[in-house]
Amino acid sequence: MPKKPTVSAATRVAPDLIGSGYALPGTLASRYMRCGKTNCRCKAEPPILHGPYLHWTRTVAGKTVTRTLTPEQAERYQPWFDNARRLRETLTELEARSLRVFLDAEG
Repeated sequence: MPKKPTVSAATRVAPDLIGSGYALPGTLASRYMRCGKTNCRCKAEPPILHGPYLHWTRTVAGKTVTRTLTPEQAERYQPWFDNARRLRETLTELEARSLRVFLDAEG
């Protein structure tokens, strides 16, 4: 008879994370970029790039989607990005623990 799985820390934490608000998938990155003008400062040596631009990148239906956010939007939604990261980390931990329990129980 297989052993009954024990309740892990990840199992107990997951409902708290899910109930803590929203979660935005993807990443928020600060980028400096070149423009298309030939005589711009970003083409100089050394270049002085434009930015920083805050880009939110995620995958939708298998395609990469990027949206530029204002600093105010990035600050407002940063907790949502943090929630999504914590959810992914918790899910990864829960899957690893579940796999270990399964392998222990079933050999």
